Amino acid sequence: MGGYRITVRSGAKVLHQYADNLRGALVLLERSGHDLEATAAAHGVGGTLMRRFEPVQRVIGRVELKGPGRLRAGVDVRGDGSAEAFTGRLRRTLVTQRDGETPYDALRRELAV
Repeated sequence: MGGYRITVRSGAKVLHQYADNLRGALVLLERSGHDLEATAAAHGVGGTLMRRFEPVQRVIGRVELKGPGRLRAGVDVRGDGSAEAFTGRLRRTLVTQRDGETPYDALRRELAV
């Protein structure tokens, strides 16, 4: 078992992966995130008696990274196939993407890898 744990959540499915170093963990995180993005095909829900949620508002999958020193970070994959990086666990902070940067690049920059 490595020092970093990657948890992939998609619906009711939960998968755990392990890596020995942060660089390897981020590679696994990105690969899992791209897999979730490729399968994203959510539809809008609600609208008659309840508020309508469009695919971009629905998180269909999440890839979380847990490591030494209370490292908590991850990527939320939305129903339209877009992704958003965050840090933290209970108090999540979105990672701002710069021009031409993917959420995975932004997360690498934030974690200084």
